[in-house]
Amino acid sequence: MKFDWFWYVLAETDELSAGAVLQRKVLGEWLAVFRGPDGKPVAMRDRCMHRNAPLSKGTVSDGCLKCPYHGWTYDAAGKVVAVPAEGDKFKSTASRATKTYTTREEQGFVYVQLASDAPEDIVPFPMPHYGQPGWETVRLLNVFDNDVTNCAENFIDIPHTAFVHLGTFRSSRKQKIEASVRRTQGAVHIEYKNETDNLGLFAKVLNPKGDPIVHRDNFYMPNVTSVQYVFNPKMELYITSQSVPEEDNRTRVYTDVTYNYGPFNKIARPLIRWHAQQIIDQDLDALRDQNEVIARYGREFNNTTADAIHVLVESIRDEITAGRDPRALPVKQAEVTFWV
Repeated sequence: MKFDWFWYVLAETDELSAGAVLQRKVLGEWLAVFRGPDGKPVAMRDRCMHRNAPLSKGTVSDGCLKCPYHGWTYDAAGKVVAVPAEGDKFKSTASRATKTYTTREEQGFVYVQLASDAPEDIVPFPMPHYGQPGWETVRLLNVFDNDVTNCAENFIDIPHTAFVHLGTFRSSRKQKIEASVRRTQGAVHIEYKNETDNLGLFAKVLNPKGDPIVHRDNFYMPNVTSVQYVFNPKMELYITSQSVPEEDNRTRVYTDVTYNYGPFNKIARPLIRWHAQQIIDQDLDALRDQNEVIARYGREFNNTTADAIHVLVESIRDEITAGRDPRALPVKQAEVTFWV
């Protein structure tokens, strides 16, 4: 198994309008992204075969991409279909073709898969309740100065929230939290107990009676985290992040906050966007700082009981790094206790 077998978000559907060209980077590969003549997304290596100009600075006409330097024009398959300097003597050859990658479009996202040998059973992650009646989705994009592993661990880490997000999301109360952690089939599932009203600014709105809430965190190989909160039968929230590795220490993160607050759905939308971005802004700073220290001293962690979750996430990503399938790892389960 390899990281390039998986599907990575390139853009939101609305970003890739007809005639637009986007520059993206995934796993170190620079891409020029546009829509072909049939309207389907095209992901092409961002390099003109002529003089190595960036195709992402070119223009699209009739679904073909024209290089901004000398006008070489590429079709959706990467084949050169015009060289202005050659006039009527132009002939297309295989040596002039540039590399293209498989794309697909669903759930409001444009995805790319870099490997040509990936198994068919590897598909984009199904975003919870996206587009379903009664559900609203707020979609956010942020770029983190850190790697995918550290981003994913942060997104499903409770202890940091009482410090990085003090008051915004949680406060330090020395409250005992118990959790069941399970690694299976390339995923880590966590279910928490004893959580009630330590929810920051909106605790009185989300859970006015302080009843126990349902809180589950999930990691899905190689780069998706999905957090679920159920506050009462009428209020449910998912925070799902797809971390796209641009390079070793730079990660483009698409976050969906999908919720069902009944009659409050539309009213809550701007508040949810603001609150979610406030929290993410704090994580952006924390992860940037962490990355700077790792650059100085190396990646060595001392783990607590609560970090059992992160150790299991790392075990899955380490397997892929080694070229192995994490789904073959034995099921591992643990009960952990920590205080927030």
